[in-house]
Amino acid sequence: MHNKIDVVIMAGGKGKRLMPLTAYKPKPLLKVGNKPIIEYNTDLLASYGIKYITITINYLGEQIVDYFKENNKHQINFTYVKEHKPLGTIGALKLIDNFTNDYILIINADLLTNADFDEMFNNLLLKEGDTLIATIPYKVAIPHGVVETKAGYVTNIKEKPSYTYYSNAGIYIFKKECLDFVPENEFFNATDLIDVLLKKGKKIINYPILTYWLDIGKHEDFEKAQEDIKHIKL
Repeated sequence: MHNKIDVVIMAGGKGKRLMPLTAYKPKPLLKVGNKPIIEYNTDLLASYGIKYITITINYLGEQIVDYFKENNKHQINFTYVKEHKPLGTIGALKLIDNFTNDYILIINADLLTNADFDEMFNNLLLKEGDTLIATIPYKVAIPHGVVETKAGYVTNIKEKPSYTYYSNAGIYIFKKECLDFVPENEFFNATDLIDVLLKKGKKIINYPILTYWLDIGKHEDFEKAQEDIKHIKL
């Protein structure tokens, strides 16, 4: 994977829901166990042979730059892109002009996961997709019988069914040409780009993460991460 894909970590968010922890420190640098959240991601990427990583920064971003100057055990070549205004989860990619590969992996900096990036990338190639979205399967059990209807007539009855939905995991792989649809200097989320690509008839692959994944958004997530890290290998 490492010589076929560029990697971007999105680390520009303010982490407002984690105040006051994020008052003087950007969320990606908050420690889970003995190291910052973002370093779990850079360590994981390094394990796949990734040597070049671009990090988009904004809120207290200089702290992230300084941290990796002092802590870069894998000798990763970091490039930083500063958002001068919030550009959403993918708008900042328009500020990057040095992509060298045909595919770009984008990962949010505030995730903890041990997802298999090789398998993810191979899945995209095998299915000849234009884009891949990593997802978290989410099963919902309905405790009652469900009556399905159409125009007032019953079409089916299901006894206590369960449905699987897929939540966005904040990890994407895009073919480079897909970024042509991202507007310049405008707030634009990855989900906005997915909408455009679907309308253009592009092939979007769903990759369910069946291993560990946690998005650290709220205080409860941060506390859960501190417990999980004692038992899970990341």
